[in-house]
Amino acid sequence: MEKSMIRVWDLPVRIFHWLLVLSFTGAFVTAESERLRDVHVMLGYTVLGLLAFRFVWALVGTRYARLSSFAFGPRAVADYLRSLLTTHPKHYLGHNPAGSWVIYLLVLLGITAGATGYATYNDIGSDWMEDLHEGAANAMLALVFVHVAGVVVSSLLHRENLVKAMVTGYKSRHDEHPG
Repeated sequence: MEKSMIRVWDLPVRIFHWLLVLSFTGAFVTAESERLRDVHVMLGYTVLGLLAFRFVWALVGTRYARLSSFAFGPRAVADYLRSLLTTHPKHYLGHNPAGSWVIYLLVLLGITAGATGYATYNDIGSDWMEDLHEGAANAMLALVFVHVAGVVVSSLLHRENLVKAMVTGYKSRHDEHPG
């Protein structure tokens, strides 16, 4: 049986995603360098700008970019995670419930890291602000690893290449659930 392909991730979402990957990675690896402080700050502002764009696109963008397509409650997340233990896990064309919550946390941590970075750079607050900045960035990195692990597990269980989908924009349409 041949699977039909459907465009799920539009170009703005894909560009946002990969620019966020590059900006966050760059900001993280330049964090401890005094010589690259301006680069670190610029990349942090870029992360904030990208998140602002994504928020707007979540309100006005295409179907799978919209917040409404990945607004799942705790029960949906639990049901999805339980389905991963079966031979037929639930498949979603857009974000799955667990992935949607990871995205919410990544956005929250990105905003926190950016805002506290701005405050630290402008000497607003004290050492606790810098500590919160580092904590948010480290938590975001840990969550990135959870996200990547989820992509790998989901790709294997659903027999689809989610990284390729985030490059091309297309996924296979099969046994999909709304979302």
